Amino acid sequence: MSTLKVNGSRIFDLVDNKAFETLQNDINLSYSQLIQKTGKGNDFLGWLLLATETLNSTLIKEINIEAKKIQQQSEIVVVVGIGGSYLGTRAVIEALSSNFHSFQKNDTPEIIYAGQNISEDYLFDLLELLNTKEYSIIVISKSGTTTEPALAFRLLKNHLEKKYGKKNAKDRITAITDKEKGALKKLADKEGYTTFVIPDDVGGRYSVLTPVGLLPIAMAGFDIEKLLLGADQMQKELYTSSDLLENPACMYAAARNMLYRDKKSVEIFVSYQPNLHYLSEWWKQLFGESEGKDHKGIFTASVNFTTDLHSLGQYIQDGKRMVFETMLHIDAPKHTLKVPFVDEDADELNFMANKRINDVNKMAALGTTIAHTDGGVPIIDIHLPEMNEYNLGELLYFFEFTCGVSGYMLGVNPFDQPGVEAYKNNMFALLGKPGFEEKQKEILRKIT
Repeated sequence: MSTLKVNGSRIFDLVDNKAFETLQNDINLSYSQLIQKTGKGNDFLGWLLLATETLNSTLIKEINIEAKKIQQQSEIVVVVGIGGSYLGTRAVIEALSSNFHSFQKNDTPEIIYAGQNISEDYLFDLLELLNTKEYSIIVISKSGTTTEPALAFRLLKNHLEKKYGKKNAKDRITAITDKEKGALKKLADKEGYTTFVIPDDVGGRYSVLTPVGLLPIAMAGFDIEKLLLGADQMQKELYTSSDLLENPACMYAAARNMLYRDKKSVEIFVSYQPNLHYLSEWWKQLFGESEGKDHKGIFTASVNFTTDLHSLGQYIQDGKRMVFETMLHIDAPKHTLKVPFVDEDADELNFMANKRINDVNKMAALGTTIAHTDGGVPIIDIHLPEMNEYNLGELLYFFEFTCGVSGYMLGVNPFDQPGVEAYKNNMFALLGKPGFEEKQKEILRKIT
């Protein structure tokens, strides 16, 4: 493996030979179910070889052409989507971007997001902003009827057409949707929008390396070919062996399931860089939605250190012993900044003078690891040498592959999400949607 390193030896040192052999047997079965496509949900495994297929197609060129068009006409681009249609995109763009958009060197439009909530104030404020800006829309939905993005797109489409006129508005809307069916596909064909396809065999939370993520990422000025090359390389390396001490995804999957069997039911994803917040959010959806079924699964949470060491750090250190941590470390930052020496030393920080800020952050991470381990919190460390498109592509695929293996070890279908429909059906009934009359009566009996 060229860039990604998973440290699990501290955990596996605690496992006796018999238990270790059982873990390896479980891994072998789950690994086979995934790559041989014999497990549950195998009709949604199109992401497994997706990077290779895309690199060998004309799709990258087509996406880059559309991205350039959007860049040239827009100060702002609104990406409309929810869940997997939005989190992977935002995770990649923010991980690769400056922490402050006004300092972006590639002079790209500002990207903002809609369709990920139903906040009236958020949507009102968004429309007020768009009154003053040149903007375009990328709308992402396989069906076109998911409530949050459909509602946001209805408002934005209406606003765009009033601002630019219906004829010009269509050139500012790009739809990423189903190849043949669905409300958004039907509308896109009718209105003449440029469209890209969400593959039938790729679910939302595994879709970041499809046009769902690739178009906004390219439009933000990043190299999607390098992103795909990283994922492609990771796929090749993970396909070589299911030995959990040689395959990092198998190591991570085995460690997670071993800790879960030892009643560690909460996994906390830890990052030490603020612009990795949405990578944490994507990771939470990936594992939480994939494994949380049949009253099983690890609950996924996230923190950003050192910030959250001053809040949730207390619970992690001294609270109930049900948690373990997965820490993502970026070994080399993009920039260099050192602690200055000051004569008065009122803050008593001169002992750090001339050290890089990143060295201080690393010692904070090491100190945290020692403290939490001493406090009985198991820790899995994941290292990237630096954050760039290639390494991030490797990391995304690594997490997706791990999630598939881990879900099969748990005995669930990692590729469906039946529980998501419950709140939608209740909401539709409460709002009086036709066809939900009996459901409405049932709910009213419960709340009155």
